[in-house]
Amino acid sequence: MRLDTGFLSFDLRDIPAYARKAEALGFGALWSAETKHDPFLPLAVAATATSRLGLGTAIAIAFARSPMVLANIAWDLQQASGGRFTLGLGTQVKAHNERRFAVKWEAPGPRLRELVGALRAIWNTWQNKAPLDFQGASYRINLMTPFFDPGPIEHPKIPIYLAGVNPYMARLAGEIADGLHIHSFHSATYLREVLHPAVTEGLQRASRSRLDFGFRASTMVVIGDSRAEIEEQKQQVKQQIAFYASTRTYAAVLASHGLEDLSPRLHAKSLEGDWTGMASLISDTMLEDFAVIGSWSEIGAKIRERFAGLYDRTQLYPSFAPSLDDPRMQRLAREFNR
Repeated sequence: MRLDTGFLSFDLRDIPAYARKAEALGFGALWSAETKHDPFLPLAVAATATSRLGLGTAIAIAFARSPMVLANIAWDLQQASGGRFTLGLGTQVKAHNERRFAVKWEAPGPRLRELVGALRAIWNTWQNKAPLDFQGASYRINLMTPFFDPGPIEHPKIPIYLAGVNPYMARLAGEIADGLHIHSFHSATYLREVLHPAVTEGLQRASRSRLDFGFRASTMVVIGDSRAEIEEQKQQVKQQIAFYASTRTYAAVLASHGLEDLSPRLHAKSLEGDWTGMASLISDTMLEDFAVIGSWSEIGAKIRERFAGLYDRTQLYPSFAPSLDDPRMQRLAREFNR
């Protein structure tokens, strides 16, 4: 299992030094999320400042950009990084697509399947001069003249990872993608009993092997070297778990632990704005199911033990990860990646 990291600052002026430090410390990859900032620009800067560090989006919103725009961005990042880029895509929920990105909402699974197919068709045209003729229900692309063709690159196979919470998306990832971005709200039980079997089904549909596929996750952690540190972090992590668990999208994760009744109670409190009350509904047992708890000297071993065989690479959940200047984080990176 490799330990990765993410950006703590999206100020492009800070990126070169940050990326070089992550590479020097031995992190496997640097992941960029589409939250408050564009996810691709920091990776473009990091690509030219590093030589070994993996780079990827975890995640970029799939439907906010056309297939051609995504294809161009990924092609350029793959070339600039010398083949180190991974395109991670997620669908987001209906409200964000319609009201934040002003994108028409369609059934996300079939549309995402088409998007991946369109990307690969475009890349095949650029690399191999194949005629471009992709026809689907959501995307129809059949125009590529020499003036707009960037031409072949040295590393044309760009890995695509799909984000998934429920079995449908996990099966789809197994069938058409190179990996699965596991949502931060997960447990070993849910991965073992729900997501891994779904991915396996998808792989079998496509006659592919588990060796062709990667699992990546962001791990929620409670880390401290004193009781006070642990207790303070417990409350922060409980708040984050409550936020995710209040959303109906994640009901299946709760159901795998027999907590089906919790989601509506949390959702009701979220509508009231009772964030403190939400966290109080998360028991210590539930916290231990969805977060790894330990001191800095033991947290690495605990993550690897709990998720051995369940994911191939991880990073500490960004809200709970210290700066790369923190010696404890540096030791953890060396421990994971030696």
